[in-house]
Amino acid sequence: MSNPLLKVRQLTVNVEDKEILHQVDLDIATGETHVLMGPNGAGKSTLGYALMGNPRYDVTGGSVLFDGADLLDLSADQRAKSGLFLSFQNPLEVPGITLGNFIRNAVEQRTGERVRLWNFRKQLEKECEILDMDPSYVDRDLNVGFSGGEKKKAEILQLLMLKPKLAILDETDSGLDVDAVRTVSKGVEEYQKQEDGALLIITHNTGILSSLKVDHTHVLVNGQVVGGGDASLVDEINRDGYEKYEAKAAK
Repeated sequence: MSNPLLKVRQLTVNVEDKEILHQVDLDIATGETHVLMGPNGAGKSTLGYALMGNPRYDVTGGSVLFDGADLLDLSADQRAKSGLFLSFQNPLEVPGITLGNFIRNAVEQRTGERVRLWNFRKQLEKECEILDMDPSYVDRDLNVGFSGGEKKKAEILQLLMLKPKLAILDETDSGLDVDAVRTVSKGVEEYQKQEDGALLIITHNTGILSSLKVDHTHVLVNGQVVGGGDASLVDEINRDGYEKYEAKAAK
């Protein structure tokens, strides 16, 4: 990859003066799906939040280029407008703003153009159908009273409507039952059909990966990338766990 969409070099990140990520390198090309796996506490979510610009995560070293621009020079909202998307482990409830209005405003901010309401609603209904989601949810306040599965579906709905250049999915399958995982996976598959979109799926549970095409797998332990491979690495970790990678990180 001479010009990857995302180019991370020697990224070091602190949280409250504690170093969580240690000189992480990562390249993601347009159209690719990457998986970042590791045990709990490895620093996987830290990478997602640091890339998105959460102020709690202090980048103390390294560089990040996104679509040729210095990502670390951009604010969180500028990163979103440039085509970076992050789904959260625990999406927040936002009373007073409907899911539909939230998405419509986000699309307008992302594209810099006004969205025609009729066209927007038709597209929203189409994506809701893919997610087996009752269209009435778009008229409810964002995540208020939603179950865990409904919150995750609402995030994938945002993903399908926003069409980002790179989507970072942080434990999207966490806490979901089998049927909900299948539905969320279906939405992610739909996003994968966009040839100009890329995915970084952060997980320690591989349920969401069973039906997805995975190009590259990375193993993060104690804040370090200590292994990598293709989709077969997911099966290896399911079978053998992280023991050999934890030994690498300890050296």
